[in-house]
Amino acid sequence: MGNVVKRSRWKRSCLIITLLSLVSWLTACSHSMTSKQDQAGDNRPVISIMAPLHFPHPPTPELVKAIEDRTQTKLELNWVPDGIYTDKMNTALTTNSLKKATYVKYTDYLLLKNSIRSDAFWDIGPYLEQFPNLKQLNKNILNQTSVDGKIYGLYTERPSSRQGIIIREDWLDNLKLAKPRTIDELYNVLKAFTNNDPDQDSKADTIGLTDRNDLVFGAFKTVASYFGTPNNWGISGGKLVPEFETAAYMDAMDFMKKLYDEKLINNDFAVTSKDVQRDKLIRGIAGVYIGSMQDVQRLSDETRLVDPKAKLTLINHIEGPNGFKVWSIPNYSALYLFSKKAIRTEDELKQVLSFFDRSMDKDVANLMKYGLEGRHYTTKDDKVLLSEDTTQIRANEVNALYVLMIADLNNPNVMQVAESESLSQLADKLSADNEKYVVNDPTISLESKTYDERGVELYKIMSDATYNYMLGKLDKAGFQQEIERWKRNGGSQIIQEYNDAYGKK
Repeated sequence: MGNVVKRSRWKRSCLIITLLSLVSWLTACSHSMTSKQDQAGDNRPVISIMAPLHFPHPPTPELVKAIEDRTQTKLELNWVPDGIYTDKMNTALTTNSLKKATYVKYTDYLLLKNSIRSDAFWDIGPYLEQFPNLKQLNKNILNQTSVDGKIYGLYTERPSSRQGIIIREDWLDNLKLAKPRTIDELYNVLKAFTNNDPDQDSKADTIGLTDRNDLVFGAFKTVASYFGTPNNWGISGGKLVPEFETAAYMDAMDFMKKLYDEKLINNDFAVTSKDVQRDKLIRGIAGVYIGSMQDVQRLSDETRLVDPKAKLTLINHIEGPNGFKVWSIPNYSALYLFSKKAIRTEDELKQVLSFFDRSMDKDVANLMKYGLEGRHYTTKDDKVLLSEDTTQIRANEVNALYVLMIADLNNPNVMQVAESESLSQLADKLSADNEKYVVNDPTISLESKTYDERGVELYKIMSDATYNYMLGKLDKAGFQQEIERWKRNGGSQIIQEYNDAYGKK
């Protein structure tokens, strides 16, 4: 009996071993078949990208898949609303969770130089010549982006100045006012838009200007340039001086303070987000928006959904004491930087660079910029026709992709527009006109280690002082004391370092 039980157990053991071997063999075969399928084309390199979302909707999956198929990649796109993008990017940097490619705004890039010098990002300069499109990138713009002579980013291109005024033209017509051409005329329009019922609803429910908590891309820096303020740094007696030590900067603060005191601007502008700023124009609370003229088409579309009779237009020339001047920016609005934490090897870096190189080819670049032919645009004589009927469709499905494009303005593979929405065309025309009047930052190619190390905290001293002056919380003597505090905390060293570098030019 015992032998029978033993033989039965032995048979069951053999059966279990046989079954386990069969499962193992089938799993191995399955893995082998999957590997062959991957090698046949499914195992595409994964390109993870963090980028800001400037529109209500990310691009449609159909367009993303089309880009993936054309570039033979798998895209992991991390879209972050533009209003919180800088905070999210800085969090990702400090937690070592950056994507392989990260969009870094120009204003943030200036403050990332310490991270760059501490080897957080790849130096891509030595690799650019290996790619047919990347090796054609503009050397002057690449040099504008360099840190210690090395190239770390692929740039998104832009005109020198898109700054200007977006204004309710129907309100001007209702009040029988002409477009303002001088600072005084601008003030008078803002006052009329606040006090004279420009929307003709018999209610005191409007203000002149809507602004936000941004001294650079909000209203202040553009208004300051109208007054003749230098661009970050000026030159006096052959020496570089910070802009906030100039009389023109004080004049600009006085102008903004006057708007605040007379309630011609939203009283919470110092803490207002861009979304709220836009909303005040869209809903007919305010009649003037000072910032990027490229915002006009989307603002117009959304404003007309609220009020079909609303009509926006653009102004770029506002004459100040010394004529018209407008501040400029380097010819890159942002850079894609490549994390060494996320990209471990040179081969992996080349895969990511290859994607961006391929994105500049005609079939991908035009897909990113215009969408799908037949749905989002049509062509005539190899030029793009953009219909107003498809404006909203492009805004919802395509436009978010624009931030993925590098060096697009001078990319010969991008098709030109034959006809487009009139406001977009006007914005492009006036941006080109600005080129003749721009004021450059003389420190753009200069290095200051103290600025790189302490620029954030020092900038906060002067930005807080500027807001507090405009809000009436500081007088001129108090503002001067804040300048002295800025100098004591490292500002004097920055002035010295920039002047030393300037003297060697």
